[in-house]
Parts: sequence; structure tokens; C-alpha cells
Amino acid sequence: MRRVSSLRGRPNRRPNKGEITLRIVWFAWLARHFEEYGYSRGLVRGAIGTTAVLVTAALVWFALHRNRPAAVTAAGLTCALGIGWLAFH
Repeated sequence: MRRVSSLRGRPNRRPNKGEITLRIVWFAWLARHFEEYGYSRGLVRGAIGTTAVLVTAALVWFALHRNRPAAVTAAGLTCALGIGWLAFH
């Protein structure tokens, strides 16, 4: 008998080796480009900028929550543009 999580009856599963490797590579890439995302001006300013981008994306998500595909797309685009802006300014 499979264990089922409380969220929508989805079975619990552990990440496979490929997913774990992808996560490690992603975090290594983020660490390598740490200075490019506003953190070169200090940890506090970088954290404020990243938090502002994430809060803005959350607000976009909640504004469009009735249409899930539009909410996901708009929130993702907001994150990408916000972090891109932090990277080049």
C-alpha cells in the first residue's frame, strides 16, 4: 500500500539522483554568481532586493489566482525580470 500525502492525494516520493544533482548544480551556480544579484553592494541590500522581487511575484500570483496558468506565467516572468534587473544594475 502506498503512502499518500495530504495534498490532493499525491503519493509521497523521494527525489531521484538526477533531481538531487540538478539541485546541487543549481545552488553551486547561484553561489558562483552571488555577486551579480545585488549582493555585491552588501548582504542587506541584496536581501532587500530579492525580497522585493519575491513579494512582487507573490502579489502577481495572488492577483491572478483564479486563472492558474496565467498566475504561474506572470509570477515566473516577474521573478525572471526582477532578478535579471538585479543582475545588471
